[in-house]
Amino acid sequence: PPQGKAHSGKTSMRSIIFANYLARDTMRLSPTLDVEHHHVRFLGNLVLNLWDCGGQDAFYESYFERDRETIFRSVVLLIYVFDIESDNPEKDFEHFGGVLEAIEENSPDARVFVLVHKMDLVAEEERGLIFEDRERLVMEQSRGLQLQCFATSIWDETLYKAWSQIVTNLIPNIELLTSHLDEFCRISDADEVVLFERATFLVISHASHTQTNFDTHRFEKISNIIKQFKLPCGKTQAQFQGMEVKNSQFSAFIDAFTANTYVMVIVGDPTIETATTQINIKGARKHFERLMLRV
Repeated sequence: PPQGKAHSGKTSMRSIIFANYLARDTMRLSPTLDVEHHHVRFLGNLVLNLWDCGGQDAFYESYFERDRETIFRSVVLLIYVFDIESDNPEKDFEHFGGVLEAIEENSPDARVFVLVHKMDLVAEEERGLIFEDRERLVMEQSRGLQLQCFATSIWDETLYKAWSQIVTNLIPNIELLTSHLDEFCRISDADEVVLFERATFLVISHASHTQTNFDTHRFEKISNIIKQFKLPCGKTQAQFQGMEVKNSQFSAFIDAFTANTYVMVIVGDPTIETATTQINIKGARKHFERLMLRV
């Protein structure tokens, strides 16, 4: 369940990732009252039960008293959202400690992900130090639980990066999928192959066979671009199948792959014909369709 104080951005990020909102459109969202329960499909057959918990103080008494076991029992992962611009960080950490206590009591094997959110409001030159300080304070309260922190903002690629890593933890046989993707990359003579989830365009897995100095945020930037491109397509009832982009350094192919994924293949070798890469993608579809059933 996403947890955090009021106005920390829980509903906005959920709407961007799972409901195809643009960042600017989240301004019209109303505060979450009490608890909103959503069922979201991911990769077709994986159902995520999202408990979006309202952040007002009045609701916290309900979480920790009336609904404590209902919300915190059988939790696989919990996402706690800190507003970096909060006017009462001490109270935020007090609540965070209460959440960890409830998780420790009811779901001690759960993984906890902490999003230090709204980092766009912090001066760029200060973000690293401020995040490190907040991460240190978070880890001091770990209570032996598995914790991981991310610095995020709805206005850049950091939100997609964090959620991609979070949902990857829910895929049981991710190592198997990654090994097959690595083999596909090798057979295709590709520099890199990336697998995206179809609905959210979150990165599921990737394989690289080159030492090229890639942009570390390239996957999330591409996710954001494609998702925004798909929105007007959907409004005109046009289906986004894929695209091809070429420049002097590489060719990039993005194509619908399995029933629940898209694939991106990056080819830097100019002697490899476009048709060859397209044939490789087509030939791999059935294999990965069968593989996804095992994942």
